[in-house]
Amino acid sequence: MRGHNPDADPLSRLPDVHPARIPRHIAIIMDGNGRWAGERGFPRQFGHLNGARSVRDTLEECARLGVEALTLYSFSIENWKRPKDEIDALMDLCIRYLDGEQEALVRHDVRLRVIGRREGLPPEVLGAIDRVTLATRGCKRITLCLAVNYGSRAEIVDAARSLCRDAAAGTLTPDEIDESALAARLYTADLPDPDLLIRTAGEMRLSNYLLWQLSYAELHIASEYWPDFGVPQLHRAIRDFAGRSRRFGDVHEAKPHA
Repeated sequence: MRGHNPDADPLSRLPDVHPARIPRHIAIIMDGNGRWAGERGFPRQFGHLNGARSVRDTLEECARLGVEALTLYSFSIENWKRPKDEIDALMDLCIRYLDGEQEALVRHDVRLRVIGRREGLPPEVLGAIDRVTLATRGCKRITLCLAVNYGSRAEIVDAARSLCRDAAAGTLTPDEIDESALAARLYTADLPDPDLLIRTAGEMRLSNYLLWQLSYAELHIASEYWPDFGVPQLHRAIRDFAGRSRRFGDVHEAKPHA
């Protein structure tokens, strides 16, 4: 997290956006790494490597602006269908990113959360996840949530299985199963739902990402490939978000968070 200033005032970063209009939780689908590399004559892995820089820049700026959580779609369950050399490169990049950023995350008070199924991930990846999660567990400035081996339908299935186990054990009755009970068993149970979803590379799909949590999120589609996404593009997305009237099934604008 280069050049991070923990005392930065959001108003000095985005003076035209009231702090109450800054999203509490931003979720991003980081799309276009492979196309970015291919257009430059490089293998897809080169795009993923350069995309890591955008992760750092985006995280730093979110922390400066007072965003509480940033969730990044890092590796989906469907990504296992990609060529083995690309998967191996992504797993290696995950390990190198986590180990390389651990000290900076602790220093700048960033808590790491990783959501998704652990089954199927290489032991080296699980080890890196566990090391950094443990090292940052007391950090409070912002939560960086990486969705690794993640699929939203799988997450909902896992939550349903948890409810079934509790019902079978007699600790929960069917009548007690409601939205709150299911949400409490999602991978993101300790995080607020995203206010803003950003997807890069001009794509307009949810791609099995946080389907439950994004029910009332505002959507922003950025034309840039992820390696070209930086602070100006993040500011543009937040300005777009801040200028909207958020509605939750009624005719009244939602109150901005304090």
